[in-house]
Amino acid sequence: MIRVFLLDDHEVVRRGLVDLLEAGGDIQVIGESGSAQEAARRIPALRPDVAILDARLPDGNGIDVCRDVRAIDSTIKGLILTSYEDDEALFAAIMAGASGYVLKQIRGTDLVDAVKRVAQGQSLLDPAVTQRVLERIRNGVEQPRELASLTDQERRILEFVAEGLTNREIAGRMFLAEKTVKNYVSSLLAKLGLERRTQAAVLATRLLGDHPHG
Repeated sequence: MIRVFLLDDHEVVRRGLVDLLEAGGDIQVIGESGSAQEAARRIPALRPDVAILDARLPDGNGIDVCRDVRAIDSTIKGLILTSYEDDEALFAAIMAGASGYVLKQIRGTDLVDAVKRVAQGQSLLDPAVTQRVLERIRNGVEQPRELASLTDQERRILEFVAEGLTNREIAGRMFLAEKTVKNYVSSLLAKLGLERRTQAAVLATRLLGDHPHG
């Protein structure tokens, strides 16, 4: 049984999603919310397998919720639900460690399939786009001035952040203390003129270049 949490500010949408997801008998919706802040509190306590998160909410966004939840429990998979596709939101979803990014226009059966695939540990993010983001960071192709100011160590950490790893996971990969990684992340965000990981989305348009839609 796949346990799912729903975050969407429209009750009628949540009702429809619950009916759709539970129709097959192998998915159970264990919690739902219309508030980003409430969801960020409740999801780690409920420990669903998959959290379906609306990208835009009156009191925040699902991408921030995804990042906050995965910082607490990286076993919880995030599936971002959005009304329209744009590179910035896609980049932010990658940075937040989301496993998938689906448009609300998706067919019901495809959404159920997406939940099942994410629950199994698959990523639904377009590997070509993810790869291009990482290559831009890695190789500094047409790199913005701010990116040039990063040390090699900070650039490696930015790569890991872009792959969706938490500070704890980055610390494990780099054999550093978690606090050291946190300091590096703070430093690289400061150099990039950002306050939070997801604000690296501002940089995304430059890192991604002219990514064709679809």
